[in-house]
Amino acid sequence: MSTVENAYNQASPLIPVAASVPASGLLGDLAEASRELPPELFRRLFEVSRSPSLLVATDYDGTIAPIVDHPSLAYPLDSSVDSMRALASLPSTSAGVISGRSLRDLAAMSRLPREVHLFGSHGGETDTAALDALSPEQLVILTDFRKDLVEALPLGVIEHKTTGAAVHLRGLREEEKARIEDIVEGLIAGHEVYATRGKQVIDLAVVPASKADALQRLRDQVGAEVVVFIGDDIADELALETLGDLDLGLKVGAEPPETHAQFRLKDPAEVSIVLSAIFEMRKSWLFGRQSTPIHRHSLLGNGQSTALVDPAGRICWMPHPLPHSASMFSEILGSEAAGYFAVEAASGAAPLTQRYLTHSTLLETRWAGLSCVDYLAPVETNSDDTIIVRVLTGDAPARIRFAPRLDYGTVSTRMVATPDGVSVLGTSEPIQLYAPGVDFDIQEAGESHTAEAVLVPSEQPGGSVVLVLACGSASGDAQFMATGGEHHVRDRALNFWRNWVETLSIPSHHREEVIRSAITLRALCHEPTGGILAAPTTSLPEGIGGVRNWDYRYTWLRDGSMTARALLSLGSTAEAEGFLSWLTGILAHTAAPEQLHPLYAVDGSALTTEAVLAHLPGYAGSRPVRVGNAAEHQVQLDVFGPITELLDELTEHLGDLPEAYWTLTCQMVEAVSRRWLEADHGIWEARRPPKHNVYTRVMCWVTVDRALRIAERFDREPNGAWRQLREEIAQDILTNGFDEQVGAFTVAYGEKDLDAACLFVGLSGLLDADDSRFISTVDAIERDLRVGPTVFRYRYDDGLPGLEGGFHICTTWLIEAFVKVGRIEDAWDLFRQLDNLLGPTGLLAEEYDPVAEMHLGNHPQAYSHLGYIRVAQLLDAHRPS
Repeated sequence: MSTVENAYNQASPLIPVAASVPASGLLGDLAEASRELPPELFRRLFEVSRSPSLLVATDYDGTIAPIVDHPSLAYPLDSSVDSMRALASLPSTSAGVISGRSLRDLAAMSRLPREVHLFGSHGGETDTAALDALSPEQLVILTDFRKDLVEALPLGVIEHKTTGAAVHLRGLREEEKARIEDIVEGLIAGHEVYATRGKQVIDLAVVPASKADALQRLRDQVGAEVVVFIGDDIADELALETLGDLDLGLKVGAEPPETHAQFRLKDPAEVSIVLSAIFEMRKSWLFGRQSTPIHRHSLLGNGQSTALVDPAGRICWMPHPLPHSASMFSEILGSEAAGYFAVEAASGAAPLTQRYLTHSTLLETRWAGLSCVDYLAPVETNSDDTIIVRVLTGDAPARIRFAPRLDYGTVSTRMVATPDGVSVLGTSEPIQLYAPGVDFDIQEAGESHTAEAVLVPSEQPGGSVVLVLACGSASGDAQFMATGGEHHVRDRALNFWRNWVETLSIPSHHREEVIRSAITLRALCHEPTGGILAAPTTSLPEGIGGVRNWDYRYTWLRDGSMTARALLSLGSTAEAEGFLSWLTGILAHTAAPEQLHPLYAVDGSALTTEAVLAHLPGYAGSRPVRVGNAAEHQVQLDVFGPITELLDELTEHLGDLPEAYWTLTCQMVEAVSRRWLEADHGIWEARRPPKHNVYTRVMCWVTVDRALRIAERFDREPNGAWRQLREEIAQDILTNGFDEQVGAFTVAYGEKDLDAACLFVGLSGLLDADDSRFISTVDAIERDLRVGPTVFRYRYDDGLPGLEGGFHICTTWLIEAFVKVGRIEDAWDLFRQLDNLLGPTGLLAEEYDPVAEMHLGNHPQAYSHLGYIRVAQLLDAHRPS
């Protein structure tokens, strides 16, 4: 069974919310309601959302607007209006409303823009000048008919329209309704008037019209290959009947019992959910397919700087001098104008392969007759320099395009050719591209310059071309590399990585994948400071086109501790020691340990205010592009647990407890003792009020439990209250965290929603593996949060609109839980599915959308790789025979 097919066997994991409006503007809890859509309907919505050209058309009353007693008060749901407007703005996508109302009335009531096609009077009116289009004969018939209608019927049931009238029957007694119907029949017989019957209305017009004809006209007009039509009335059946096999018809309500629609919806609120779902999935497909997939980017790193290279050989991301500094190549965020450094075949041919040189971060991209090796050169530990090296070989013509754009492309970047290459002008520090022998042409590109050259590498002196971009004061090193010393520097870089890998203890299965994960984690460690990045990028979206775009170029106490633990588990201690030294420095400037922020910049500084780069379109149109992270201001009381786990495992590995580490241990318990009873924002940083999160409480318990373990191992005398504190926290969790109705530990005390992080009630050791409460929690999370190869964090409303994918680290937690409860075959099966999601060069982003089959989030993500290492190690003891 394919990933997508497997996804549809589950309830929808996605939260289809119109990303153009804040969550507060939506009707009710769409996140909750979307989970009620039948899986087969969700499958069909997914299929139609991927149509080359799509038309989404609806009726008005009873469909996008609720039925009310007074038709003049039938306003549409805001969320439906937002979705129709958003659909009409997408490429190759059209939206329309076909109603029995007059066109003037429909336009005024719906508040829909001109981009949404409006058909009034069952398609009889397609513009507001419809009255002028009537023939003299039709005008006479209309005048006479209106006169007779007013004389024969109560005025309260008549709604005058441009080309006729509507007679409303809603709310009338049966005998009165029958009397009016008889009168209308007589009037029709006496005039050349066309009638269209609805459930509680009779539409009368001097122009023949039907919603079937209107839908076909609209389909032809916009050239739609696939149509979705949603209606609720008898008149809508004519339109539904015209739909083909690829189209989708939806009927609102249970009447009439016979319908040409494929699925029924309960009410206009569910119509709103469907429209939002179509918009989100179509936007994801349209914009996602136009961008280089996130997981196909490769990371360059040297323990100080990072850069991303796309599969075409373009450096599309490189902050300098610190990981959270502005990037001079930001093309990945949606625009060439944000800067790139391209090497490509002059013929325009696509690369054949891209791979890392064995056990390193040196990357080779190959075309027919051409090769480029990229790497970040080693630099002095206390230097802020960034040196990126690109070596071209081969006998095919190559094109080089150097287009730096300073400060994310917010300022014009001017360059000048030099005897050795190209210099960037107007910068506070030297930025020089050394390329001896390369004749660059400096071209105007808007208000900036681009340097371009075409050459054959084998025809250059030495048979290759060496490009060395030096940012900072390392001009001497750069010149040395560019003029013949590059192979010495390359050997240093290769030997660093290969010698480090030789020190690691790697599982016997999936060795290369684990090594790549370890190298990736090591590249996210900032050697000069000891800080560890959660990811090297900002604003790669958790949902294509959505607003869940965050800056991850910082050190979270939680993520950094977990990364250091993963590398420690492979036998490397330097990263853990560096991180704890970094943390000790943070604490030296913190009033008390319980006042630690959730995250810091790698240099230990507090974050700047979260800001938006409004000039950037974002990856695949995903805005806003953010720098900084407002999570710094949140309360996250779980962070003390991972730190203490790291202290426990490092001191056990060293066989020693330095006084600084014992002090850190005591500080973590002190922090927990003072604040563990508080509500907090939790591991996922939900932008909503604090809660008593189960995962947070478990991590508070872990803090005290691991501290006691350290004390016992090294014969230290813990504070006498530690054991009592551990017991109090455990009892609090077990009393308040488990919900008997749900049959699982839930996200927070008193709530019913599941959260993958609740698996830690067992993974932490708080509960034994055979405890029925842990086993039932594993079952519930597998049932409700797993979709195919991925596991979602949760499905509750987190205060943000839009979609997100499943989290790879949550997938690894479920694999670990399977191992813990003895479900080894299930663990292997899910691990293999996760393994299949690795990118072409072995990297994992943060998330995966199993419906769109798309990788999401910042890349590569430390969480994903540390989780991969963890479960690979666990499964090493359970290898299939």
